[in-house]
Amino acid sequence: MGQAKAKRKARAERESLSKRISRSRFNLLAIGTRMSPAPYLYEEVDYWADVDELVIGVIARDVTDDDYYWALLARDRNGRFRSADMDSSLRSAEYATVALRERIAKAVSGEDLAALGTQGDETNHPTDLLTVPSGTKEKDLHPNFKLLLDTSGRAPARAVFKELGPWLAPSDPHFVKEFQTKQFDQRLWELYLWAVFRELGYDVTQPEAPDFHIASPRGEFTIEATTCAPSEDGVLADHPDPQTPGEMKVFLSDYMPMKFGGSLTTKLKKKNANGESYWERGPGAGKPFAIAIADFHKPGGDGEVGSMTWTQEALWLYLYGHRIEWEFVDGSLSIRTVKIGNHVYKTKTIETGFFDLEGAENISAVVFSNAGTLAKFDRMGVDAGYAPDDHRYLRIGFRLDPDPNAVMGTPFTEEVVADYGERWSDELQVFHNPRAKFQLPLEAFQGATQHTFEDGQLVSYSVGTPVLSSQTMIMRLVGDDEFKEATV
Repeated sequence: MGQAKAKRKARAERESLSKRISRSRFNLLAIGTRMSPAPYLYEEVDYWADVDELVIGVIARDVTDDDYYWALLARDRNGRFRSADMDSSLRSAEYATVALRERIAKAVSGEDLAALGTQGDETNHPTDLLTVPSGTKEKDLHPNFKLLLDTSGRAPARAVFKELGPWLAPSDPHFVKEFQTKQFDQRLWELYLWAVFRELGYDVTQPEAPDFHIASPRGEFTIEATTCAPSEDGVLADHPDPQTPGEMKVFLSDYMPMKFGGSLTTKLKKKNANGESYWERGPGAGKPFAIAIADFHKPGGDGEVGSMTWTQEALWLYLYGHRIEWEFVDGSLSIRTVKIGNHVYKTKTIETGFFDLEGAENISAVVFSNAGTLAKFDRMGVDAGYAPDDHRYLRIGFRLDPDPNAVMGTPFTEEVVADYGERWSDELQVFHNPRAKFQLPLEAFQGATQHTFEDGQLVSYSVGTPVLSSQTMIMRLVGDDEFKEATV
Protein backbone atom coordinates (compact mmCIF):
# COMPACT_ATOMS: atom_id res chain seq x y z
CA MET A 1 0.00 0.00 0.00
CA GLY A 2 1.40 3.42 -0.97
CA GLN A 3 2.12 6.04 1.65
CA ALA A 4 -0.59 8.42 0.39
CA LYS A 5 -3.16 5.63 0.32
CA ALA A 6 -2.19 4.57 3.84
CA LYS A 7 -2.63 8.13 5.06
CA ARG A 8 -6.07 8.39 3.48
CA LYS A 9 -7.10 5.12 5.08
CA ALA A 10 -5.83 6.21 8.49
CA ARG A 11 -7.65 9.51 8.18
CA ALA A 12 -10.87 7.76 7.16
CA GLU A 13 -10.58 5.51 10.21
CA ARG A 14 -10.13 8.52 12.48
CA GLU A 15 -13.06 10.33 10.86
CA SER A 16 -15.24 7.26 11.42
CA LEU A 17 -14.94 8.00 15.14
CA SER A 18 -16.91 11.27 14.83
CA LYS A 19 -20.33 12.31 13.60
CA ARG A 20 -22.17 15.53 12.94
CA ILE A 21 -24.91 16.35 15.49
CA SER A 22 -27.78 18.79 15.22
CA ARG A 23 -27.89 22.21 16.82
CA SER A 24 -30.83 21.04 18.96
CA ARG A 25 -28.77 18.12 20.25
CA PHE A 26 -25.78 20.34 20.99
CA ASN A 27 -27.98 22.94 22.69
CA LEU A 28 -29.24 20.35 25.13
CA LEU A 29 -25.87 18.75 25.82
CA ALA A 30 -24.29 22.18 26.31
CA ILE A 31 -27.31 23.82 27.96
CA GLY A 32 -25.21 25.54 30.59
CA THR A 33 -21.93 25.90 28.75
CA ARG A 34 -22.07 29.12 26.77
CA MET A 35 -21.20 32.37 28.54
CA SER A 36 -23.42 35.36 27.81
CA PRO A 37 -20.86 37.35 25.71
CA ALA A 38 -20.43 34.43 23.27
CA PRO A 39 -23.17 35.41 20.76
CA TYR A 40 -21.56 38.83 20.39
CA LEU A 41 -18.17 37.32 19.60
CA TYR A 42 -18.82 34.13 17.63
CA GLU A 43 -21.30 32.65 15.16
CA GLU A 44 -21.67 28.89 15.59
CA VAL A 45 -21.75 27.05 12.26
CA ASP A 46 -21.45 23.30 12.93
CA TYR A 47 -21.52 20.68 15.69
CA TRP A 48 -19.76 17.34 16.10
CA ALA A 49 -19.37 14.48 18.58
CA ASP A 50 -17.79 11.08 18.80
CA VAL A 51 -20.12 8.18 17.98
CA ASP A 52 -20.91 7.60 21.67
CA GLU A 53 -21.14 11.32 22.49
CA LEU A 54 -18.48 11.13 25.17
CA VAL A 55 -17.12 14.40 23.82
CA ILE A 56 -18.76 17.05 21.66
CA GLY A 57 -17.44 19.95 19.62
CA VAL A 58 -18.42 23.18 17.93
CA ILE A 59 -17.12 25.12 14.93
CA ALA A 60 -17.63 28.89 15.07
CA ARG A 61 -16.74 32.02 13.14
CA ASP A 62 -15.14 34.98 14.88
CA VAL A 63 -17.45 37.85 13.86
CA THR A 64 -14.68 40.44 14.28
CA ASP A 65 -11.77 38.76 12.51
CA ASP A 66 -13.87 36.58 10.17
CA ASP A 67 -11.77 33.51 10.91
CA TYR A 68 -12.77 30.25 12.61
CA TYR A 69 -12.15 28.25 15.75
CA TRP A 70 -13.07 24.87 17.11
CA ALA A 71 -13.73 23.89 20.71
CA LEU A 72 -13.83 20.41 22.23
CA LEU A 73 -16.12 19.84 25.21
CA ALA A 74 -15.82 16.96 27.68
CA ARG A 75 -17.82 16.17 30.78
CA ASP A 76 -16.39 17.51 34.03
CA ARG A 77 -16.55 15.62 37.33
CA ASN A 78 -20.15 16.81 37.77
CA GLY A 79 -21.21 15.52 34.35
CA ARG A 80 -21.38 18.90 32.59
CA PHE A 81 -20.00 19.38 29.07
CA ARG A 82 -17.39 22.14 29.32
CA SER A 83 -14.52 23.39 27.18
CA ALA A 84 -11.53 21.05 27.31
CA ASP A 85 -9.47 22.17 24.31
CA MET A 86 -9.68 24.64 21.41
CA ASP A 87 -7.81 26.26 18.56
CA SER A 88 -8.50 29.59 16.86
CA SER A 89 -7.52 31.85 13.96
CA LEU A 90 -8.23 29.10 11.42
CA ARG A 91 -8.72 30.13 7.80
CA SER A 92 -11.97 28.30 7.02
CA ALA A 93 -14.80 26.28 8.52
CA GLU A 94 -13.63 23.25 6.52
CA TYR A 95 -10.12 23.52 7.93
CA ALA A 96 -11.52 23.87 11.46
CA THR A 97 -13.76 20.86 10.93
CA VAL A 98 -10.86 18.63 9.89
CA ALA A 99 -8.91 19.73 12.97
CA LEU A 100 -11.87 19.19 15.32
CA ARG A 101 -12.54 15.68 13.99
CA GLU A 102 -8.87 14.83 14.45
CA ARG A 103 -9.08 16.10 18.04
CA ILE A 104 -12.20 14.05 18.71
CA ALA A 105 -10.48 10.93 17.38
CA LYS A 106 -7.49 11.57 19.63
CA ALA A 107 -9.74 12.09 22.66
CA VAL A 108 -11.61 8.81 22.27
CA SER A 109 -8.61 6.74 21.19
CA GLY A 110 -7.15 6.15 24.61
CA GLU A 111 -7.11 9.61 26.19
CA ASP A 112 -8.21 9.86 29.84
CA LEU A 113 -11.56 11.59 29.35
CA ALA A 114 -12.08 12.10 33.07
CA ALA A 115 -8.82 14.01 33.30
CA LEU A 116 -9.59 15.86 30.07
CA GLY A 117 -12.91 17.15 31.41
CA THR A 118 -11.84 18.02 34.95
CA GLN A 119 -12.02 21.77 35.56
CA GLY A 120 -11.03 21.96 39.22
CA ASP A 121 -14.10 23.91 40.35
CA GLU A 122 -16.63 21.08 40.48
CA THR A 123 -18.88 20.69 43.50
CA ASN A 124 -18.74 17.57 45.65
CA HIS A 125 -22.44 16.87 45.29
CA PRO A 126 -23.87 17.77 41.85
CA THR A 127 -27.62 18.09 41.51
CA ASP A 128 -29.16 14.79 40.40
CA LEU A 129 -32.85 15.27 39.70
CA LEU A 130 -33.76 11.68 38.84
CA THR A 131 -32.00 9.44 41.38
CA VAL A 132 -34.26 8.77 44.35
CA PRO A 133 -32.32 8.65 47.65
CA SER A 134 -32.31 5.29 49.39
CA GLY A 135 -34.91 5.05 52.11
CA THR A 136 -37.44 7.21 50.26
CA LYS A 137 -40.91 5.73 50.50
CA GLU A 138 -42.66 5.28 47.17
CA LYS A 139 -45.88 6.72 48.58
CA ASP A 140 -44.05 10.00 49.21
CA LEU A 141 -43.07 10.44 45.55
CA HIS A 142 -45.18 12.87 43.58
CA PRO A 143 -47.46 11.12 41.02
CA ASN A 144 -45.98 13.17 38.16
CA PHE A 145 -42.44 12.36 39.25
CA LYS A 146 -43.29 8.66 39.24
CA LEU A 147 -44.81 9.16 35.79
CA LEU A 148 -41.55 10.75 34.69
CA LEU A 149 -39.46 7.85 36.01
CA ASP A 150 -41.63 4.90 35.06
CA THR A 151 -43.20 5.78 31.70
CA SER A 152 -41.30 4.71 28.60
CA GLY A 153 -42.67 7.63 26.60
CA ARG A 154 -41.08 10.08 29.07
CA ALA A 155 -37.56 9.08 28.00
CA PRO A 156 -37.05 12.42 26.19
CA ALA A 157 -37.86 14.37 29.36
CA ARG A 158 -35.53 12.17 31.38
CA ALA A 159 -32.74 12.94 28.90
CA VAL A 160 -33.34 16.65 29.42
CA PHE A 161 -33.31 16.41 33.22
CA LYS A 162 -30.12 14.37 33.08
CA GLU A 163 -28.33 17.19 31.27
CA LEU A 164 -29.98 20.05 33.10
CA GLY A 165 -29.55 18.82 36.68
CA PRO A 166 -25.73 19.03 37.03
CA TRP A 167 -25.78 22.69 36.01
CA LEU A 168 -28.14 23.70 38.80
CA ALA A 169 -26.83 25.20 41.99
CA PRO A 170 -29.99 26.06 43.92
CA SER A 171 -29.46 27.64 47.32
CA ASP A 172 -32.27 25.50 48.73
CA PRO A 173 -30.78 22.14 49.85
CA HIS A 174 -34.24 20.57 49.65
CA PHE A 175 -34.72 21.35 45.95
CA VAL A 176 -34.31 17.77 44.68
CA LYS A 177 -36.39 16.25 47.46
CA GLU A 178 -39.21 18.70 46.80
CA PHE A 179 -39.01 18.07 43.04
CA GLN A 180 -39.45 14.36 43.70
CA THR A 181 -42.17 14.70 46.33
CA LYS A 182 -44.63 17.38 47.41
CA GLN A 183 -43.56 20.40 45.37
CA PHE A 184 -42.98 18.84 41.96
CA ASP A 185 -44.94 21.52 40.07
CA GLN A 186 -43.22 24.44 41.78
CA ARG A 187 -39.74 23.05 41.19
CA LEU A 188 -40.58 22.06 37.62
CA TRP A 189 -41.55 25.70 36.99
CA GLU A 190 -38.14 26.84 38.27
CA LEU A 191 -36.36 24.28 36.08
CA TYR A 192 -38.28 25.51 33.07
CA LEU A 193 -37.39 29.13 33.85
CA TRP A 194 -33.71 28.27 34.23
CA ALA A 195 -33.72 26.67 30.77
CA VAL A 196 -35.56 29.68 29.30
CA PHE A 197 -33.02 32.17 30.66
CA ARG A 198 -30.11 30.09 29.40
CA GLU A 199 -31.68 29.91 25.95
CA LEU A 200 -32.16 33.68 25.97
CA GLY A 201 -28.40 34.03 26.40
CA TYR A 202 -28.13 34.92 30.08
CA ASP A 203 -25.68 33.83 32.74
CA VAL A 204 -27.91 32.49 35.52
CA THR A 205 -27.09 32.15 39.21
CA GLN A 206 -29.41 31.10 42.00
CA PRO A 207 -28.89 33.19 45.13
CA GLU A 208 -30.81 32.65 48.34
CA ALA A 209 -33.39 35.21 47.17
CA PRO A 210 -34.73 36.09 44.67
CA ASP A 211 -34.64 32.74 42.86
CA PHE A 212 -32.63 33.90 39.82
CA HIS A 213 -30.01 36.52 39.11
CA ILE A 214 -29.90 37.10 35.35
CA ALA A 215 -27.03 38.89 33.60
CA SER A 216 -25.59 39.43 30.13
CA PRO A 217 -24.15 42.30 28.09
CA ARG A 218 -27.78 43.27 27.46
CA GLY A 219 -28.41 44.00 31.15
CA GLU A 220 -29.10 42.54 34.55
CA PHE A 221 -32.22 41.75 36.59
CA THR A 222 -33.61 39.31 39.16
CA ILE A 223 -36.66 37.07 39.13
CA GLU A 224 -38.65 35.37 41.86
CA ALA A 225 -40.73 32.33 40.85
CA THR A 226 -44.14 31.49 42.24
CA THR A 227 -47.16 29.36 41.34
CA CYS A 228 -50.90 29.18 41.87
CA ALA A 229 -51.57 26.01 43.87
CA PRO A 230 -54.92 24.44 44.80
CA SER A 231 -56.61 26.26 47.69
CA GLU A 232 -57.00 24.02 50.72
CA ASP A 233 -59.20 26.34 52.79
CA GLY A 234 -61.17 29.58 52.54
CA VAL A 235 -63.76 30.47 49.91
CA LEU A 236 -61.39 29.67 47.02
CA ALA A 237 -61.22 26.03 48.11
CA ASP A 238 -64.72 25.67 46.63
CA HIS A 239 -63.63 25.52 42.98
CA PRO A 240 -66.34 26.75 40.55
CA ASP A 241 -65.53 24.15 37.83
CA PRO A 242 -67.08 26.23 34.99
CA GLN A 243 -68.96 24.28 32.34
CA THR A 244 -70.63 26.94 30.16
CA PRO A 245 -69.25 30.04 28.39
CA GLY A 246 -71.07 32.23 30.91
CA GLU A 247 -69.62 30.37 33.87
CA MET A 248 -66.16 30.52 32.31
CA LYS A 249 -66.43 34.30 31.88
CA VAL A 250 -67.29 34.77 35.56
CA PHE A 251 -64.57 32.32 36.58
CA LEU A 252 -61.90 34.22 34.63
CA SER A 253 -63.21 37.61 35.78
CA ASP A 254 -63.23 36.94 39.51
CA TYR A 255 -62.01 33.56 40.79
CA MET A 256 -58.78 33.37 38.79
CA PRO A 257 -57.70 36.99 39.43
CA MET A 258 -57.92 36.10 43.11
CA LYS A 259 -55.73 33.04 42.58
CA PHE A 260 -53.12 35.03 40.66
CA GLY A 261 -53.49 37.94 43.07
CA GLY A 262 -52.88 35.81 46.15
CA SER A 263 -49.58 34.48 44.80
CA LEU A 264 -48.38 37.83 43.41
CA THR A 265 -49.25 39.99 46.43
CA THR A 266 -47.58 37.48 48.73
CA LYS A 267 -44.32 38.05 46.86
CA LEU A 268 -44.95 41.80 46.73
CA LYS A 269 -45.35 42.09 50.50
CA LYS A 270 -42.84 39.50 51.70
CA LYS A 271 -39.80 40.76 53.62
CA ASN A 272 -36.89 38.93 55.20
CA ALA A 273 -35.73 39.19 58.81
CA ASN A 274 -33.95 42.45 57.97
CA GLY A 275 -37.12 43.98 56.56
CA GLU A 276 -35.90 43.75 52.95
CA SER A 277 -38.17 43.04 50.01
CA TYR A 278 -37.06 40.78 47.16
CA TRP A 279 -35.92 43.70 44.99
CA GLU A 280 -33.68 44.95 47.81
CA ARG A 281 -31.80 41.69 48.26
CA GLY A 282 -28.94 39.87 46.62
CA PRO A 283 -26.71 40.85 43.71
CA GLY A 284 -29.59 42.41 41.78
CA ALA A 285 -30.56 45.02 44.37
CA GLY A 286 -31.30 48.28 42.66
CA LYS A 287 -31.87 46.55 39.33
CA PRO A 288 -35.12 45.54 37.59
CA PHE A 289 -37.06 42.80 39.40
CA ALA A 290 -39.77 40.53 37.99
CA ILE A 291 -42.08 37.82 39.28
CA ALA A 292 -42.59 34.66 37.21
CA ILE A 293 -45.91 32.92 37.81
CA ALA A 294 -47.49 29.69 36.55
CA ASP A 295 -50.91 28.25 37.26
CA PHE A 296 -50.93 24.74 38.72
CA HIS A 297 -54.10 25.19 40.77
CA LYS A 298 -55.96 22.49 38.82
CA PRO A 299 -53.70 19.86 37.25
CA GLY A 300 -54.70 17.98 34.13
CA GLY A 301 -55.20 14.24 33.79
CA ASP A 302 -57.86 11.67 32.94
CA GLY A 303 -58.68 13.51 29.73
CA GLU A 304 -58.81 16.96 31.36
CA VAL A 305 -56.59 19.85 30.34
CA GLY A 306 -54.58 21.50 33.09
CA SER A 307 -55.78 24.93 34.19
CA MET A 308 -52.68 26.75 32.98
CA THR A 309 -53.74 26.29 29.35
CA TRP A 310 -56.90 28.35 29.73
CA THR A 311 -56.52 30.77 32.67
CA GLN A 312 -53.93 33.18 31.23
CA GLU A 313 -56.67 35.61 30.14
CA ALA A 314 -57.36 36.31 33.82
CA LEU A 315 -53.75 37.31 34.45
CA TRP A 316 -53.57 40.41 32.25
CA LEU A 317 -57.10 41.30 33.39
CA TYR A 318 -55.85 41.41 36.98
CA LEU A 319 -52.43 42.94 36.27
CA TYR A 320 -53.70 45.96 34.32
CA GLY A 321 -57.20 46.24 35.81
CA HIS A 322 -58.77 46.45 32.37
CA ARG A 323 -60.71 44.12 30.12
CA ILE A 324 -60.70 44.10 26.35
CA GLU A 325 -63.89 44.61 24.37
CA TRP A 326 -64.07 44.15 20.62
CA GLU A 327 -66.48 44.53 17.74
CA PHE A 328 -66.38 44.63 13.96
CA VAL A 329 -66.85 48.08 12.45
CA ASP A 330 -67.21 48.15 8.67
CA GLY A 331 -65.60 44.72 8.45
CA SER A 332 -62.56 45.61 10.58
CA LEU A 333 -61.89 44.51 14.14
CA SER A 334 -62.12 47.36 16.63
CA ILE A 335 -60.60 46.84 20.08
CA ARG A 336 -60.83 48.98 23.20
CA THR A 337 -59.83 48.55 26.82
CA VAL A 338 -62.29 49.19 29.63
CA LYS A 339 -61.46 49.78 33.30
CA ILE A 340 -62.98 47.14 35.56
CA GLY A 341 -64.00 47.14 39.22
CA ASN A 342 -62.85 44.93 42.06
CA HIS A 343 -62.93 41.15 41.79
CA VAL A 344 -65.64 39.53 43.93
CA TYR A 345 -66.14 35.84 44.63
CA LYS A 346 -68.65 34.89 47.32
CA THR A 347 -67.52 36.71 50.49
CA LYS A 348 -64.06 37.62 49.19
CA THR A 349 -63.14 40.87 47.41
CA ILE A 350 -59.75 41.98 46.08
CA GLU A 351 -58.64 45.17 44.38
CA THR A 352 -57.92 44.87 40.68
CA GLY A 353 -54.85 46.23 38.90
CA PHE A 354 -51.82 44.58 40.50
CA PHE A 355 -49.44 47.06 38.88
CA ASP A 356 -51.39 49.91 40.54
CA LEU A 357 -50.97 48.53 44.07
CA GLU A 358 -48.76 50.30 46.58
CA GLY A 359 -45.19 49.03 46.20
CA ALA A 360 -45.86 47.43 42.80
CA GLU A 361 -43.71 50.08 41.12
CA ASN A 362 -40.83 47.87 42.27
CA ILE A 363 -42.09 45.04 40.05
CA SER A 364 -40.71 45.62 36.57
CA ALA A 365 -42.75 42.85 34.94
CA VAL A 366 -44.69 39.65 35.51
CA VAL A 367 -43.57 36.64 33.47
CA PHE A 368 -45.98 33.82 32.59
CA SER A 369 -46.00 30.63 30.57
CA ASN A 370 -48.53 27.85 30.17
CA ALA A 371 -45.76 25.47 29.05
CA GLY A 372 -43.82 24.77 32.24
CA THR A 373 -44.95 21.15 32.24
CA LEU A 374 -43.53 17.68 31.60
CA ALA A 375 -44.89 17.88 28.06
CA LYS A 376 -42.51 20.75 27.31
CA PHE A 377 -39.51 18.79 28.58
CA ASP A 378 -40.63 15.81 26.49
CA ARG A 379 -40.87 17.90 23.34
CA MET A 380 -37.48 19.50 23.92
CA GLY A 381 -36.01 16.01 24.40
CA VAL A 382 -37.64 14.80 21.19
CA ASP A 383 -36.33 17.88 19.40
CA ALA A 384 -32.83 16.91 20.54
CA GLY A 385 -33.28 13.41 19.14
CA TYR A 386 -34.11 11.39 22.27
CA ALA A 387 -37.48 9.96 21.22
CA PRO A 388 -37.77 6.17 21.61
CA ASP A 389 -38.16 4.42 18.27
CA ASP A 390 -41.51 2.96 19.26
CA HIS A 391 -43.13 6.25 20.30
CA ARG A 392 -44.68 9.18 18.48
CA TYR A 393 -45.40 12.65 19.86
CA LEU A 394 -48.32 14.68 18.54
CA ARG A 395 -48.96 18.30 19.51
CA ILE A 396 -52.44 19.82 19.19
CA GLY A 397 -53.34 23.40 19.99
CA PHE A 398 -53.77 26.97 18.82
CA ARG A 399 -51.26 29.41 17.36
CA LEU A 400 -51.57 33.15 17.11
CA ASP A 401 -53.46 34.14 13.98
CA PRO A 402 -51.57 37.06 12.34
CA ASP A 403 -54.77 38.28 10.67
CA PRO A 404 -55.49 41.70 12.27
CA ASN A 405 -59.20 40.82 12.25
CA ALA A 406 -58.76 37.46 13.99
CA VAL A 407 -60.47 37.02 17.36
CA MET A 408 -59.16 33.54 18.09
CA GLY A 409 -56.08 31.44 17.39
CA THR A 410 -55.48 29.13 14.46
CA PRO A 411 -55.81 25.42 15.33
CA PHE A 412 -52.86 23.19 14.48
CA THR A 413 -51.77 19.57 14.71
CA GLU A 414 -48.08 18.75 14.37
CA GLU A 415 -45.91 15.71 14.92
CA VAL A 416 -42.97 16.53 17.17
CA VAL A 417 -39.79 15.04 15.71
CA ALA A 418 -36.04 15.51 15.94
CA ASP A 419 -34.98 19.04 14.96
CA TYR A 420 -38.60 20.16 15.33
CA GLY A 421 -37.19 23.59 16.08
CA GLU A 422 -38.99 24.30 19.34
CA ARG A 423 -37.55 26.84 21.77
CA TRP A 424 -37.87 26.92 25.53
CA SER A 425 -39.18 30.48 25.32
CA ASP A 426 -41.77 29.91 22.58
CA GLU A 427 -44.77 30.18 24.93
CA LEU A 428 -43.27 32.77 27.27
CA GLN A 429 -45.32 35.92 27.90
CA VAL A 430 -43.98 39.03 29.60
CA PHE A 431 -46.32 41.65 31.06
CA HIS A 432 -44.45 44.93 31.54
CA ASN A 433 -45.39 47.28 34.36
CA PRO A 434 -46.01 50.80 32.97
CA ARG A 435 -45.36 52.25 36.46
CA ALA A 436 -42.13 50.34 37.11
CA LYS A 437 -39.29 52.22 38.80
CA PHE A 438 -36.85 50.17 36.70
CA GLN A 439 -38.21 49.30 33.28
CA LEU A 440 -37.16 46.11 31.51
CA PRO A 441 -36.55 46.76 27.80
CA LEU A 442 -38.29 44.57 25.26
CA GLU A 443 -34.85 43.32 24.22
CA ALA A 444 -34.47 41.60 27.59
CA PHE A 445 -36.92 38.90 26.44
CA GLN A 446 -36.26 39.04 22.73
CA GLY A 447 -38.45 36.59 20.83
CA ALA A 448 -41.05 36.15 23.58
CA THR A 449 -44.57 37.54 23.43
CA GLN A 450 -44.60 40.79 25.40
CA HIS A 451 -47.36 43.09 26.61
CA THR A 452 -47.33 46.74 27.62
CA PHE A 453 -50.02 49.25 28.57
CA GLU A 454 -49.59 52.43 26.56
CA ASP A 455 -51.96 55.43 26.51
CA GLY A 456 -54.75 53.38 28.05
CA GLN A 457 -54.42 50.53 25.57
CA LEU A 458 -52.98 47.04 25.87
CA VAL A 459 -50.25 46.64 23.25
CA SER A 460 -48.74 43.24 22.47
CA TYR A 461 -45.58 42.29 20.58
CA SER A 462 -44.83 38.85 19.22
CA VAL A 463 -42.58 37.17 16.68
CA GLY A 464 -44.05 34.78 14.13
CA THR A 465 -47.07 32.74 15.21
CA PRO A 466 -46.40 31.65 18.80
CA VAL A 467 -48.37 28.83 20.38
CA LEU A 468 -51.19 30.10 22.58
CA SER A 469 -52.02 26.75 24.14
CA SER A 470 -51.47 23.10 23.34
CA GLN A 471 -51.62 19.48 24.44
CA THR A 472 -49.06 16.81 23.67
CA MET A 473 -50.18 13.25 22.97
CA ILE A 474 -47.65 10.45 23.51
CA MET A 475 -48.38 7.31 21.48
CA ARG A 476 -46.58 3.99 21.75
CA LEU A 477 -46.47 1.80 18.66
CA VAL A 478 -47.20 -1.87 19.28
CA GLY A 479 -46.97 -4.98 17.16
CA ASP A 480 -49.89 -7.11 16.09
CA ASP A 481 -49.47 -9.62 18.93
CA GLU A 482 -49.37 -6.97 21.63
CA PHE A 483 -52.31 -5.16 20.05
CA LYS A 484 -54.42 -8.34 20.00
CA GLU A 485 -53.53 -9.07 23.62
CA ALA A 486 -54.49 -5.53 24.69
CA THR A 487 -57.86 -5.65 22.92
CA VAL A 488 -58.99 -9.08 24.11
